[in-house]
Amino acid sequence: MALAKKFSKFKLEVGTDEAGRGCLSGPVVAAAVILPARFSHPLLDDSKKLTEKQREILRPIIEKKALAFGVGIVDEKEIDKINILQASILAMHKSIEAMDVVPEFIIVDGNKFKSYKDIPHETIIKGDGKYRSIAAASVLAKTYRDAIMEALDKEHPEYNWKKNKGYPTKEHRTAIREMGSCSYHRKSFRLLPEGEIAKEKN
Repeated sequence: MALAKKFSKFKLEVGTDEAGRGCLSGPVVAAAVILPARFSHPLLDDSKKLTEKQREILRPIIEKKALAFGVGIVDEKEIDKINILQASILAMHKSIEAMDVVPEFIIVDGNKFKSYKDIPHETIIKGDGKYRSIAAASVLAKTYRDAIMEALDKEHPEYNWKKNKGYPTKEHRTAIREMGSCSYHRKSFRLLPEGEIAKEKN
């Protein structure tokens, strides 16, 4: 199914999405993108349906062609303070704030959002597979977050974040079990299966 250009009739409609919500470590990262009406690219889709190489191809194209884009980051300590849902919404607000254009309408991937500066918005379940701007935002959010996790991997190669990006893979949980959690882990998350307590590194 081809991605739709827009949801509303507004010219400056921004799509926003986040990456890293289900991870055990690192930040949640959101992006916001306003695309020109004529923008299209054969690779553009929900970032989860793309390969890492395809996302890396798309990122500079989206950044160059977008009328505006922004990226918002909320780290693991803030996630632990306010919870992951609130952190995801905050990251989206930050990404919209980071743009040099004020949007007229906001479309959001998912079903939860809080009004931003009284700008009208619509939440769209699986919006990253339905609308071009949300798909573009999903690509930027994912590529920016992956780059952060690859940088953090250099500090903590024992968790292999360059590969698992902080998601709760079997390998990641085995490393937490054997070596304990570190300062980049989300302490409000269940790092190990129920009944197991993750020790912290000294």
